[in-house]
Amino acid sequence: MRCEWANSSPEMQAYHDNEWCKISHDEKYFFEMLSLELSQAGLSWSTIIKRRQGYNEAFANFDIDTVADFDDAKKAELLQNEGIIRNKLKVNAIINNAKLIQQMHERGEKFSDYIWSFTDGKQIDHHVKSLDTLPAQDELSQKISKDLKKRGFKFVGPTIIYSYLQAVGVYNDHLDTCDFK
Repeated sequence: MRCEWANSSPEMQAYHDNEWCKISHDEKYFFEMLSLELSQAGLSWSTIIKRRQGYNEAFANFDIDTVADFDDAKKAELLQNEGIIRNKLKVNAIINNAKLIQQMHERGEKFSDYIWSFTDGKQIDHHVKSLDTLPAQDELSQKISKDLKKRGFKFVGPTIIYSYLQAVGVYNDHLDTCDFK
């Protein structure tokens, strides 16, 4: 038994079963998920999951330092890449966010620690009875979104951040009946 949204494709099942709402502290994964979640804005998650390999190839396997150094020529190349969503604002946001995470690293800070600090390092289990009851955003995603925007991050609205918190395991929104909870 798994959350019903995951049954739409093998990629969605694998993501649900192995990653979604699983606790992570991995910097590269945190950057990857932030990049994929912001790419999803206005689209479906299945659209992004199908292009995940394309994103990995286009964005140097989400190596933060490499992406932070992307120049205008690389941006132009990305906007021609059919393996990703070719939206200039989203591509620029991924590079911008990499630069900001890189700056955190230069100050001896970890992006994952920053995100986990909002919950004192504890996962929040919403004990979901029905996926229909899940909000698109909540007070915590609004708070983190506001702070990220203040720091200069792009495409980090409260709805994107809510999904992001699920992706990196800060939230556990598996159905209580889900075998992968």
